[in-house]
Amino acid sequence: MIGQHVSDVSATITAMPRSGIREIMDAAWQTPDCIVLAVGQPDFPTPPHVIDAADAAARAGKTEYVSNAGIPQLREALAEKIRARNGYAVRSNDIVVSSGGVEGIFAALSALLDPGDGILLPDPGWPNFAMMATMLRARILPYPLVPESGFLPEIADLERLCDAGTKVILLNSPSNPLGAVIDRQRMREIATFAAARSLWIVSDECYDETLFDDRFVSAAAVADPERTIAIYTFSKTYAMTGWRVGYVAAPAAAIAQIAKLQEPLISCVNAPAQYAALAALTGPQDVVAQMNAAYRERRDEVCRRLSAACVPALPPSGAFYVWADVRASGLPSRDFAFALLRERGVAVAPGTAFGPGGEGFVRISLATEPAALYEGIDRMIAALR
Repeated sequence: MIGQHVSDVSATITAMPRSGIREIMDAAWQTPDCIVLAVGQPDFPTPPHVIDAADAAARAGKTEYVSNAGIPQLREALAEKIRARNGYAVRSNDIVVSSGGVEGIFAALSALLDPGDGILLPDPGWPNFAMMATMLRARILPYPLVPESGFLPEIADLERLCDAGTKVILLNSPSNPLGAVIDRQRMREIATFAAARSLWIVSDECYDETLFDDRFVSAAAVADPERTIAIYTFSKTYAMTGWRVGYVAAPAAAIAQIAKLQEPLISCVNAPAQYAALAALTGPQDVVAQMNAAYRERRDEVCRRLSAACVPALPPSGAFYVWADVRASGLPSRDFAFALLRERGVAVAPGTAFGPGGEGFVRISLATEPAALYEGIDRMIAALR
């Protein structure tokens, strides 16, 4: 009978918390005239030449299965992009095209982790990291990112948490939700720590081209290239979130396993979308600069308004989020976020959606039309007062 074997479903997945970002978004979608500052979705359209490339590929019959690893032309262009913009050498054979950055991260972790292996994860950090580790039955070792350290990983914390069964450290720079960027010196220190412990570095660099200063460095540019895996995406850089195209760069031993994993996970990425990604990468890049200029302007204005209202916030060095301190409200982050939505019609992501270390903070997305963004900030400031 239906329902008779409910207890037979996976206990691991049943116990896995749902994303707190999705929780606030579900409530926001049911709130009329809501100002949504909770989601990381560029408010720019996909460039027309990218759409045209997908249309042309589909009409030319390029709609069949392709290689698990991705079409050769795109992988070659990605290798050149990484060499030119990320500062380290890879070959096209070192790259696998993934279904967005999220599937690339999951494939990378799946290739490295066995049940019980330890993984160092940022706290606060993107909630999907912990969800993936839970699915793989890994041991999560959260390393704190706090204001006192500029929200950067501290080697002393990593040393304290790391044990004999730890296998991976996951880095996210620029950070979602913080906007913090790991500079070259700190990245070298982390690389030295990882090498001494024989750890793999898995580096989520999905915001590698949404930058506001020169602090960013790719992990593989300073760490052991034979123990470093990097993940990128077209979603943020080219406003292609729904196209679901990302890519993984990894050394030979790992990339072979990641390519193999594509078959049971997704088979291959949508072929016309890969041709669209190729057009994005090889076509005009002015759209990237235009979006970054817009985000920078919004960042400066949001931080100005918050500062004038004595609301502490971290001015992001990359990504398009502002991490704001709302402890003055006297409410836990989740309660504040839902009260703000209910009473002021503004949706922000509660800091605890990103881990216990996010208590007392909220994440504000700058990927919102400016008039609505600034109105939402003003309403939040009024709520704090």
